[in-house]
Amino acid sequence: MSNDPYTLARAAADALRSASGLDTFDVALVMGSGWVPAADAIGETVTEIPFTDLPGFSAPAVAGHGGKIRVIRTPGGRHALVFLGRSHLYEGRGVDSVVHGVRTAAAAGVGTIVLTNAAGGLRPETQQVGDPVLISDHINMTGANPITGTTFIDLTEVYSRRLRALVHEVDPTISEGVYVAFRGPTYETPAEIRMLRTLGGDLIGMSTVLEAIAAREAGLDVLGVSLVTNPGAGLADEPLNHEEVLQVGRETAARMGTLLSKIVDRL
Repeated sequence: MSNDPYTLARAAADALRSASGLDTFDVALVMGSGWVPAADAIGETVTEIPFTDLPGFSAPAVAGHGGKIRVIRTPGGRHALVFLGRSHLYEGRGVDSVVHGVRTAAAAGVGTIVLTNAAGGLRPETQQVGDPVLISDHINMTGANPITGTTFIDLTEVYSRRLRALVHEVDPTISEGVYVAFRGPTYETPAEIRMLRTLGGDLIGMSTVLEAIAAREAGLDVLGVSLVTNPGAGLADEPLNHEEVLQVGRETAARMGTLLSKIVDRL
Protein backbone atom coordinates (compact mmCIF):
# COMPACT_ATOMS: atom_id res chain seq x y z
CA MET A 1 0.00 0.00 0.00
CA SER A 2 1.18 3.54 -0.76
CA ASN A 3 2.90 5.48 2.02
CA ASP A 4 1.22 8.69 0.86
CA PRO A 5 -0.82 9.83 3.89
CA TYR A 6 -3.81 10.92 1.82
CA THR A 7 -3.95 7.61 -0.05
CA LEU A 8 -3.69 5.80 3.28
CA ALA A 9 -6.58 7.88 4.67
CA ARG A 10 -8.75 6.97 1.67
CA ALA A 11 -7.94 3.29 2.21
CA ALA A 12 -8.89 3.58 5.88
CA ALA A 13 -12.14 5.33 4.93
CA ASP A 14 -12.98 2.53 2.49
CA ALA A 15 -12.30 -0.07 5.20
CA LEU A 16 -14.47 1.92 7.62
CA ARG A 17 -17.37 1.96 5.14
CA SER A 18 -17.02 -1.77 4.58
CA ALA A 19 -16.89 -2.57 8.31
CA SER A 20 -19.86 -0.34 9.18
CA GLY A 21 -22.05 -1.01 6.15
CA LEU A 22 -22.50 2.75 5.62
CA ASP A 23 -21.54 4.77 2.57
CA THR A 24 -20.91 8.09 4.27
CA PHE A 25 -20.88 9.83 7.65
CA ASP A 26 -22.09 13.24 8.82
CA VAL A 27 -19.87 14.28 11.70
CA ALA A 28 -16.76 13.05 13.50
CA LEU A 29 -15.67 13.50 17.10
CA VAL A 30 -12.20 12.89 18.52
CA MET A 31 -12.39 12.09 22.22
CA GLY A 32 -9.46 13.21 24.34
CA SER A 33 -8.22 11.94 27.71
CA GLY A 34 -11.14 11.45 30.05
CA TRP A 35 -13.77 12.18 27.39
CA VAL A 36 -14.33 8.56 26.28
CA PRO A 37 -17.24 7.84 28.68
CA ALA A 38 -19.05 10.90 27.32
CA ALA A 39 -19.43 9.13 23.97
CA ASP A 40 -22.13 6.92 25.46
CA ALA A 41 -24.57 9.84 25.57
CA ILE A 42 -24.28 10.83 21.91
CA GLY A 43 -26.52 8.13 20.48
CA GLU A 44 -26.98 4.47 19.64
CA THR A 45 -23.86 2.48 18.82
CA VAL A 46 -24.05 0.87 15.38
CA THR A 47 -20.65 -0.81 15.56
CA GLU A 48 -17.17 -0.44 17.01
CA ILE A 49 -14.02 -1.00 14.98
CA PRO A 50 -10.57 -1.33 16.58
CA PHE A 51 -8.02 1.15 15.27
CA THR A 52 -5.72 -1.71 14.41
CA ASP A 53 -8.28 -3.12 11.93
CA LEU A 54 -7.91 -0.06 9.69
CA PRO A 55 -4.95 0.94 7.50
CA GLY A 56 -2.60 3.49 9.04
CA PHE A 57 -3.90 3.37 12.61
CA SER A 58 -2.03 2.21 15.70
CA ALA A 59 -3.31 1.37 19.15
CA PRO A 60 -3.23 4.42 21.46
CA ALA A 61 -0.27 4.52 23.81
CA VAL A 62 -1.96 6.73 26.42
CA ALA A 63 -4.13 5.62 29.35
CA GLY A 64 -7.68 6.92 28.99
CA HIS A 65 -7.81 6.51 25.20
CA GLY A 66 -10.01 3.66 24.02
CA GLY A 67 -8.41 2.63 20.73
CA LYS A 68 -11.61 2.17 18.72
CA ILE A 69 -13.80 4.02 16.25
CA ARG A 70 -17.43 3.89 17.31
CA VAL A 71 -20.11 4.46 14.67
CA ILE A 72 -23.11 6.10 16.32
CA ARG A 73 -26.60 6.88 15.09
CA THR A 74 -27.72 10.10 16.78
CA PRO A 75 -31.31 10.75 17.92
CA GLY A 76 -31.67 13.00 14.85
CA GLY A 77 -30.72 10.15 12.52
CA ARG A 78 -27.21 11.29 11.68
CA HIS A 79 -24.22 8.98 11.60
CA ALA A 80 -21.24 10.03 13.70
CA LEU A 81 -17.72 8.67 13.73
CA VAL A 82 -16.41 8.79 17.29
CA PHE A 83 -12.67 8.26 17.64
CA LEU A 84 -12.13 6.83 21.12
CA GLY A 85 -8.53 7.95 21.41
CA ARG A 86 -5.87 9.61 19.29
CA SER A 87 -2.15 9.55 18.53
CA HIS A 88 0.08 12.25 20.00
CA LEU A 89 3.23 13.77 18.60
CA TYR A 90 5.26 12.73 21.65
CA GLU A 91 4.62 9.05 20.84
CA GLY A 92 7.21 9.36 18.08
CA ARG A 93 5.11 8.06 15.16
CA GLY A 94 5.28 11.33 13.26
CA VAL A 95 2.86 14.09 12.33
CA ASP A 96 0.98 12.04 9.71
CA SER A 97 0.04 9.51 12.40
CA VAL A 98 -1.30 12.31 14.61
CA VAL A 99 -3.68 13.59 11.91
CA HIS A 100 -4.54 10.27 10.25
CA GLY A 101 -7.91 10.06 12.01
CA VAL A 102 -8.91 13.52 10.80
CA ARG A 103 -7.89 12.74 7.24
CA THR A 104 -9.76 9.44 7.38
CA ALA A 105 -12.90 11.21 8.60
CA ALA A 106 -12.63 13.70 5.74
CA ALA A 107 -12.14 10.90 3.22
CA ALA A 108 -15.24 9.18 4.65
CA GLY A 109 -17.39 12.18 3.77
CA VAL A 110 -17.52 14.02 7.09
CA GLY A 111 -18.01 17.79 6.82
CA THR A 112 -17.74 18.74 10.50
CA ILE A 113 -15.36 17.54 13.20
CA VAL A 114 -15.42 18.05 16.97
CA LEU A 115 -11.99 17.91 18.62
CA THR A 116 -12.04 17.41 22.38
CA ASN A 117 -9.17 17.32 24.83
CA ALA A 118 -8.15 17.47 28.44
CA ALA A 119 -6.33 20.73 29.16
CA GLY A 120 -4.56 22.59 31.89
CA GLY A 121 -6.21 25.86 32.79
CA LEU A 122 -4.07 28.98 32.57
CA ARG A 123 -6.71 31.26 34.09
CA PRO A 124 -7.69 29.81 37.48
CA GLU A 125 -9.22 33.14 38.38
CA THR A 126 -12.01 32.45 35.86
CA GLN A 127 -11.78 28.70 35.15
CA GLN A 128 -12.84 25.85 37.40
CA VAL A 129 -11.55 22.29 37.15
CA GLY A 130 -14.25 20.33 35.34
CA ASP A 131 -15.37 23.25 33.15
CA PRO A 132 -15.71 22.79 29.37
CA VAL A 133 -14.20 25.65 27.36
CA LEU A 134 -14.71 26.30 23.64
CA ILE A 135 -11.48 26.79 21.73
CA SER A 136 -11.62 30.15 19.95
CA ASP A 137 -8.07 30.04 18.55
CA HIS A 138 -4.77 28.31 19.12
CA ILE A 139 -1.02 28.84 19.44
CA ASN A 140 1.09 26.07 17.93
CA MET A 141 4.16 25.49 20.10
CA THR A 142 4.76 21.92 18.94
CA GLY A 143 7.34 22.87 16.32
CA ALA A 144 5.43 20.74 13.79
CA ASN A 145 2.85 21.12 11.03
CA PRO A 146 0.90 18.39 9.21
CA ILE A 147 1.18 20.21 5.87
CA THR A 148 4.35 20.21 3.80
CA GLY A 149 5.23 21.90 0.53
CA THR A 150 3.56 24.93 -0.99
CA THR A 151 0.06 24.37 0.38
CA PHE A 152 -0.89 27.60 2.11
CA ILE A 153 -3.93 27.37 4.39
CA ASP A 154 -5.66 30.42 5.85
CA LEU A 155 -5.96 29.99 9.61
CA THR A 156 -7.80 33.22 10.36
CA GLU A 157 -10.75 31.17 11.58
CA VAL A 158 -9.65 27.66 12.46
CA TYR A 159 -12.48 27.07 14.93
CA SER A 160 -15.81 27.91 13.36
CA ARG A 161 -17.61 30.96 14.77
CA ARG A 162 -20.89 29.49 13.52
CA LEU A 163 -20.40 26.26 15.44
CA ARG A 164 -19.33 28.09 18.58
CA ALA A 165 -22.48 30.20 18.35
CA LEU A 166 -24.56 27.00 18.20
CA VAL A 167 -22.91 25.73 21.38
CA HIS A 168 -23.60 29.03 23.13
CA GLU A 169 -27.27 28.57 22.26
CA VAL A 170 -27.18 25.17 23.98
CA ASP A 171 -25.10 26.35 26.95
CA PRO A 172 -24.95 30.15 27.35
CA THR A 173 -22.59 29.80 30.32
CA ILE A 174 -19.75 28.13 28.42
CA SER A 175 -16.62 30.25 28.05
CA GLU A 176 -14.06 30.47 25.24
CA GLY A 177 -10.28 30.50 25.25
CA VAL A 178 -7.05 30.20 23.29
CA TYR A 179 -5.54 26.70 23.36
CA VAL A 180 -1.75 26.33 23.36
CA ALA A 181 -0.24 23.04 22.21
CA PHE A 182 3.15 21.79 23.36
CA ARG A 183 4.76 18.62 22.07
CA GLY A 184 4.90 16.89 25.48
CA PRO A 185 5.08 14.42 27.10
CA THR A 186 6.44 16.48 29.99
CA TYR A 187 4.07 18.91 31.62
CA GLU A 188 5.02 22.55 31.43
CA THR A 189 7.21 24.38 33.92
CA PRO A 190 5.86 27.27 35.99
CA ALA A 191 8.02 29.64 33.91
CA GLU A 192 6.47 28.32 30.70
CA ILE A 193 3.00 28.79 32.16
CA ARG A 194 3.82 32.42 33.01
CA MET A 195 5.06 32.88 29.43
CA LEU A 196 1.90 31.39 27.93
CA ARG A 197 -0.33 33.61 30.04
CA THR A 198 1.61 36.62 28.77
CA LEU A 199 1.22 35.41 25.18
CA GLY A 200 -2.56 35.24 25.57
CA GLY A 201 -3.03 31.52 26.16
CA ASP A 202 -5.95 30.28 28.25
CA LEU A 203 -5.53 26.49 27.97
CA ILE A 204 -2.52 24.20 27.60
CA GLY A 205 -2.34 20.68 26.20
CA MET A 206 -0.52 18.24 23.93
CA SER A 207 -3.01 17.62 21.11
CA THR A 208 -5.74 19.10 18.90
CA VAL A 209 -3.82 21.85 17.08
CA LEU A 210 -2.23 19.65 14.41
CA GLU A 211 -5.55 17.88 13.90
CA ALA A 212 -7.34 21.21 13.51
CA ILE A 213 -4.86 22.34 10.86
CA ALA A 214 -5.31 19.08 8.93
CA ALA A 215 -9.08 19.45 9.21
CA ARG A 216 -8.97 22.96 7.76
CA GLU A 217 -6.74 21.70 4.93
CA ALA A 218 -9.48 19.14 4.16
CA GLY A 219 -12.18 21.82 4.24
CA LEU A 220 -13.85 20.61 7.43
CA ASP A 221 -15.67 22.87 9.88
CA VAL A 222 -13.97 22.53 13.26
CA LEU A 223 -15.35 22.78 16.77
CA GLY A 224 -12.84 22.48 19.61
CA VAL A 225 -13.79 21.82 23.23
CA SER A 226 -11.36 21.53 26.13
CA LEU A 227 -12.14 20.05 29.52
CA VAL A 228 -10.15 21.86 32.21
CA THR A 229 -8.68 19.04 34.29
CA ASN A 230 -6.07 20.92 36.34
CA PRO A 231 -4.52 24.35 36.82
CA GLY A 232 -1.26 24.93 34.94
CA ALA A 233 2.04 24.26 36.71
CA GLY A 234 2.74 26.75 39.46
CA LEU A 235 -0.88 27.95 39.63
CA ALA A 236 -1.80 25.47 42.38
CA ASP A 237 0.03 23.74 45.20
CA GLU A 238 -0.33 20.18 43.88
CA PRO A 239 2.01 18.55 41.31
CA LEU A 240 0.52 17.50 37.98
CA ASN A 241 -0.20 13.88 37.07
CA HIS A 242 -2.10 12.03 34.35
CA GLU A 243 -4.31 10.12 36.78
CA GLU A 244 -5.74 13.45 37.95
CA VAL A 245 -6.62 14.23 34.34
CA LEU A 246 -8.46 10.91 33.95
CA GLN A 247 -10.24 11.26 37.30
CA VAL A 248 -11.67 14.65 36.38
CA GLY A 249 -12.82 13.14 33.08
CA ARG A 250 -14.60 10.33 34.89
CA GLU A 251 -16.27 12.73 37.30
CA THR A 252 -17.53 15.02 34.53
CA ALA A 253 -18.32 12.41 31.87
CA ALA A 254 -22.09 12.76 32.26
CA ARG A 255 -21.94 16.55 31.89
CA MET A 256 -19.68 16.35 28.85
CA GLY A 257 -21.87 13.68 27.28
CA THR A 258 -24.98 15.78 27.77
CA LEU A 259 -23.29 18.76 26.14
CA LEU A 260 -22.16 16.71 23.14
CA SER A 261 -25.51 14.99 22.73
CA LYS A 262 -27.25 18.35 22.57
CA ILE A 263 -24.94 19.85 19.96
CA VAL A 264 -24.09 16.97 17.59
CA ASP A 265 -27.41 16.98 15.76
CA ARG A 266 -27.19 20.76 15.36
CA LEU A 267 -23.73 20.87 13.79
